[in-house]
Amino acid sequence: MSRMITLAAAIGVSAVMTAGAAYAGDAESCKKVRLSDVGWTDIQATTGVASVLLTAMGYEPEVIQLSVPVTYASLKNNDLDVFLGNWMPSMTSDIKDYTAEGSVETVSKNLDGAGYGLVVPTYVAEGGVKTLTDLGKFKDKFGGKIYGIEAGNDGNRIILEMLGKAENNLAGFELVESSEAGMLTQAEQAMKDNQWIVFLGWTPHPVMGEMKIAYLDGMGDSGFGAATVHTNVRKGYVAECPNVGKFITNLSFDLSMENTMMDAILKGGNANDVAKEWLKANPDAATKWLDGVTTFDGGDASAAVKAALAS
Repeated sequence: MSRMITLAAAIGVSAVMTAGAAYAGDAESCKKVRLSDVGWTDIQATTGVASVLLTAMGYEPEVIQLSVPVTYASLKNNDLDVFLGNWMPSMTSDIKDYTAEGSVETVSKNLDGAGYGLVVPTYVAEGGVKTLTDLGKFKDKFGGKIYGIEAGNDGNRIILEMLGKAENNLAGFELVESSEAGMLTQAEQAMKDNQWIVFLGWTPHPVMGEMKIAYLDGMGDSGFGAATVHTNVRKGYVAECPNVGKFITNLSFDLSMENTMMDAILKGGNANDVAKEWLKANPDAATKWLDGVTTFDGGDASAAVKAALAS
C-alpha cells in the first residue's frame, strides 16, 4: 500500500514537473534579444514583425544597425543573437567560414521564391542586353556604371568580383555604391527618361516588383539568381534560450506579406508600426510562429500577442 502511495506521489510530482517544463519561460539572460538590421527594407520588415511579437511576449528586442560583415563578426563574438537576412546562395562567401567553425548557425529558411541579381529595364533587354557579357557591348550607353547598394553588402561584392574577370566583358565599368533608396531613385529617374541603366535588383520588393525590368542571364556560379532567405543565430543560442529560439526558428514569411510591408516602409513608415498594423490586419498569421512558444515568463503567448495588438 505504501509503495502504491509513493508511486502515485512520484507520478504526481513528475506530472507537475512535466507541465512546468512545457510552460517554462527562458532564463533572465535571454530577455534581451539582439537582432541585426543591415538596412534592407525586406529585413527591416521581417525584423519589425519579430520585434513586435517579442515585445508582446515580454522580451526586450534590440535592433542594431550593422553591415553584413559586421553582423557575422558580431554573431561570432556573441554581441548579436539573431539575423533574419541570410540571402543564399549570394551570401555563401560571407557566411561559409563562420558556418565551418560553428560560430554561426542556420536554424531555418524563412523565405522561398526570392530573386537577386543585376537587372535592366525591359526596353534595354529588348535593345540587346540579355546577359552579363552583353553589358560591355553598350558601355557608353550605360555610362560605364553599375549601380549597387551600401558598401560591404554581398551584392556589391559579387559585382566587384564580376568586374575583375576579363571574360565578363566589363572593362571600363565601375560600381556606384549607394543606399537602397538612392539606387532606386537613380533607377526610377533613368527609366522615366528612357535612359539605359543596370542595377542590383531583388524580389520581394514593392518598387522593383512593379518596375518593368529583366534579370540578366549568364551569372554563372556568382550567387545571383533564384534565392532563399535563412535565419542565422549565434552558436548555441537556441539551446541557451529554447523558448525564444523556438519562436525565431518558427518564423517564416512570404512574398506578398513582405511586399505589403516594404511598400509602407519605403513610403516613410516605421518598421515596427508597419509590422503591428500588418499583424492587426492578419491576426491568424502569428499562430504558426507561436506554436510551442510561451511568453518570457511562461505564460500564454497567443493571448499576450492578441492583447498587445488590441492596444
